[in-house]
Amino acid sequence: MRPLLGLVLLSSLLYGEVAYKGYVGADTQAYLTKPDGKHPANFTLQQQLELSYNVGDFESAISLYAQEDSYDLSRDHAERNERTFVRLDELYAKYYFENDMIFGGRNIRFWGALEVNNIVDTFNTKDFRTDGLDPQKQGAWNLAYTHYTDSGEISLVVKLYEEQQKMAAYPYAYYFFPKEAEGMPITYDATLQSKENLYRPTLYLNWSGSTESDYPIDYAFIGQYGFDSQRAFQQAVDYITPLVTLSEEAYLVAKVMSYNTMVVGSTLLKVEALATNVIDKNVSSIGKVIDDYYQVGLGVEHTLTGVNGDADLGLIAEYYYYDTFKHSNNIATDLNLFQVFQNDLFVGFRYTFNDASDSSIVAGAIIDMEYNEQSYSFKYETRMFDVLSVKADYAYINPSTTDPTAYALMGLNPNDPTADPSAHQRIGLNLAYHF
Repeated sequence: MRPLLGLVLLSSLLYGEVAYKGYVGADTQAYLTKPDGKHPANFTLQQQLELSYNVGDFESAISLYAQEDSYDLSRDHAERNERTFVRLDELYAKYYFENDMIFGGRNIRFWGALEVNNIVDTFNTKDFRTDGLDPQKQGAWNLAYTHYTDSGEISLVVKLYEEQQKMAAYPYAYYFFPKEAEGMPITYDATLQSKENLYRPTLYLNWSGSTESDYPIDYAFIGQYGFDSQRAFQQAVDYITPLVTLSEEAYLVAKVMSYNTMVVGSTLLKVEALATNVIDKNVSSIGKVIDDYYQVGLGVEHTLTGVNGDADLGLIAEYYYYDTFKHSNNIATDLNLFQVFQNDLFVGFRYTFNDASDSSIVAGAIIDMEYNEQSYSFKYETRMFDVLSVKADYAYINPSTTDPTAYALMGLNPNDPTADPSAHQRIGLNLAYHF
């Protein structure tokens, strides 16, 4: 009997479909203005490999990402960016029934509707060793059960472990913290702190679907109980060394979230919102208590078709707001928690050429309406010979000169007295061969 079962398993494997894809690329940025002590440019090699195996109703996949920073080859440890690593993003299996699906493993999920910042996309943590202006998400270990209905789906997701967020070292332009405070060096310890066991599950209940009407609506509602995606920051001071060590602390919350879109002619209306009840009222971030908070994102995108031939032009406007339900001097604010989108307006456009090369341009400005901070970006993407992707970008950041925002703490203000005292500029180019 056992040889027969083994033969059946082997034959099913032989008749399965194996596929692979990936890319190897080079990513480089040059900083036209930069703070003293940080590198003037970066050169990074990138590789990604995805393998999948499908047979019948069974699917499995694995995805690996690796990058190598040229500065990490330096013999001088103080010059290294610590941006060289190999990361397992996905390793999962799932099985489909008639109206259901079960999932187990590590993967990346995408939630949200807005263009610039998805405030409800809280499932995966960020890896800040990648591009500091656009960090990648890293996979999370989880189990899931999904039931499909006529108009959508209902899912129960159990995240099994809370991942730490790693960061590049100080010479990297987008290292989060200043080099020193009160004359003492500052270092970041990626080891995640928590009063709870990091293997304590975080539960998500998702309900999503769409309506059929003159104004189609896509909706999604998510309930969460477990570790919050927002982190508190702890500070340990060693006056003997001397050294200031910063680390993140995970804490428990109950949270409700929703993201929705509605199509009205050529206009897409977008809404994201969440409300968070912090369960542990004693958790603090550098002396400030973490309290209940909410976030809202509103967006509108109007598309003009047939602009200059087959091209489409999308005009985009979005607004983001973050605040706590209570206000007092001991409650952590957006500044204490390094929240970038706390009262911000984005205006921009997406120009899609609709050509054989999948060319597009996305550009816009983010205006902080509270701290007098602005950032401008331009990104062009295209594909050559079907296998070579080209991405070129430009960014200009004008950090706040009056408040310790995340951009200001990065030290993006150049010390060159002949330069704009608040300007940070970079140009970037990414070339990748896809297979």
